[in-house]
Amino acid sequence: MKKHNESDRVPIRTQIMTPKEAAKYLGLHIITIYRLVKKGGLPGFKVGGQWRFKKDLLDEWIAAKSNIKSEK
Repeated sequence: MKKHNESDRVPIRTQIMTPKEAAKYLGLHIITIYRLVKKGGLPGFKVGGQWRFKKDLLDEWIAAKSNIKSEK
């Protein structure tokens, strides 16, 4: 019989970032964040008219961009 830990029952939550937090995390200017997300180049979504970003999706975006540069 498998023993359950607290971590087995608690869903893992993804950190949600504001544009300012995403800019700091990615090392980009906030205007660059808005420009990229409006062009569809950066994964984000709007909540109540304000942009939000999931940290795990930003990490995947970084990895994808890194792979493109390394293949060239």
